[in-house]
Amino acid sequence: MSTVELARRAVAEARGDALAHVTRERSLMLRFADGRPTQATALEDVSVELAVVRDGHVGRAATNDPDGEALAGCARRAEAAADAAAAASRRGVHPGFGAIGAARDGTGEGHDPSTAELDPSVGGAALSEVFAVAAHHGLSAHGIWSAAEQERGVATAWGHAAVDRTTDAYMKVICIAPGGRSGYDAQTAVAAGALQAGRLAERAAAKAAVPGDPVELPPGEYPVVMEPHATGWLLDLLGDTALNGLAHAEERGALAGRLGQAVAAPTVNLADSPRAASTLPRAFDAEGVPKAPMPLIQDGVACAVVHDRHSAALASTASTGHATAPGGHQHGPRPVNLVLAGGGAADLDELCAPVERGIYVTRLWYANVVRPKETLITAVTRDGTFLIEDGRVTRPLRDLRLTDSVLRILSRTSDLTAGQELTSDGEFYGRRFAYGVLCPGLRASAVRFTGPAG
Repeated sequence: MSTVELARRAVAEARGDALAHVTRERSLMLRFADGRPTQATALEDVSVELAVVRDGHVGRAATNDPDGEALAGCARRAEAAADAAAAASRRGVHPGFGAIGAARDGTGEGHDPSTAELDPSVGGAALSEVFAVAAHHGLSAHGIWSAAEQERGVATAWGHAAVDRTTDAYMKVICIAPGGRSGYDAQTAVAAGALQAGRLAERAAAKAAVPGDPVELPPGEYPVVMEPHATGWLLDLLGDTALNGLAHAEERGALAGRLGQAVAAPTVNLADSPRAASTLPRAFDAEGVPKAPMPLIQDGVACAVVHDRHSAALASTASTGHATAPGGHQHGPRPVNLVLAGGGAADLDELCAPVERGIYVTRLWYANVVRPKETLITAVTRDGTFLIEDGRVTRPLRDLRLTDSVLRILSRTSDLTAGQELTSDGEFYGRRFAYGVLCPGLRASAVRFTGPAG
């Protein structure tokens, strides 16, 4: 049974205004450590999320049992939650699912048939390639290889239905030298065949093998060059703190009262581009609202925030197709196909060239939001932090804690690489939801560091 057929069955069990969102996942994951495989998993699962609207309030329930009795029980739970919410308070704001319209079917640009075969030998070959590179450099290799196919079906009580099929693949490589120094690289793609395991290992190994003892820098503000992996972390956190339509409507967001104003350097052009071939394309959101390209920051000026149907009703506007759960997630909508346009620098070396003394950051880790209204975050550098002197990377640095505002960093961005990479955190400890940020490397004139990482 297809997911859209299952969604129709689920929504038929509910009484009144309802929407069902069904996801079928088939995935493989291979973990490795110290140059050998440590864990292999194969997952096949289906999840049914059902949302029911009563008097503007949403009740939700979920099941991974496609049996008719289980679907009926799921519907009763969603109805009970919606009825309880409606009885406990005045009329809610959710407009229901009647005006969503027809979403387009999405199989195509985001689906690779070869990846969908989920051949474990492809992953095994990638691991063998990484192990060979690491051994050649006298390093140990750690990381993940993963690939998946997902089919999402959505149906409403009003008769609207659509299906979207996607694939995604991810590989992370960390090389560690005998003395403990580490290097990192990762890649995300629609197709597993696009992952370049040997290249990832070579780039990670090159960072781990940089000679010299790590030096320490005191707290302060320094010019910084960030690889796309670090830039992507910043932009992902910006999605939570500034681009979230629910936070914006409730005036908790960093762009509240600032749309139409300059919030970043003129070189910053950020959009949500769900159909871009270099991202992980999606046809519609968890409420079946079709996705379309959407400018968010143009030439440094804030243009828009993203909405699901709940946050859009609060803001007296329309959904932009950014629901991550039927009826809207409790934390609000978020962009999942962010694209930051490239700049004028040929590569990361060119970004480093004007820096007399600064910091080179491979990636950020343990990143958390401190004050959302200010986009203030804290994170630590990891797996490749270096000193830039007289325009080139010279020595390893001990990892540092970054504590600064994302918008402040973007406002001090002086150049970007022309090339972009699709960055992602592909650990998938919970239900798989693959998304990424397509972005270039970045140079900022001043970023605040508040001390050592430890």
